[in-house]
Amino acid sequence: MLAAVALAQTGGPSVEMAPAGITPMLRGKPGMVELNFRVKQGFHINSNHPNSPYLIPTVLKLDAPTDIAIGKVDYPAGRNLSFAFAPDEKLNVYSGDFAVKVTVHPLHTVTPGKYNVRGQLRYQACDDRACYPPRNLPVLFEVQVKKTGARTRPNRQSPHVHS
Repeated sequence: MLAAVALAQTGGPSVEMAPAGITPMLRGKPGMVELNFRVKQGFHINSNHPNSPYLIPTVLKLDAPTDIAIGKVDYPAGRNLSFAFAPDEKLNVYSGDFAVKVTVHPLHTVTPGKYNVRGQLRYQACDDRACYPPRNLPVLFEVQVKKTGARTRPNRQSPHVHS
């Protein structure tokens, strides 16, 4: 009971990650992985580009296995909203469901197979009264790297075909 009260007073975990399925990828070809998050009702978190430099942005950091490169991380646009604790200021925030897209590039040297990519989503959650200390949400997704497709030969017309 005391733990629940303490968790409520500190803002508790206010962001969850939806389970990410296995993303198939071809060796040597970049692919996109979409990670889905949900901000619990009653909370919002600063976007990746908050409107003020003193606000802590939401940032995804990933550690990929050897021979798998992480490329661009594409954050959604936040919404500009005002809250009771700062009625004259518009804050750029995420609330409800949001997705972060990540470019993953299995290098041509990677051995085909399943690979876990781990990381964390750093965010600062607020409710309508206050903001809470920043948190780190563990992130995990899996990619299934396959060999590149068989090489196709160019479609050449037989010299024996007449037009």
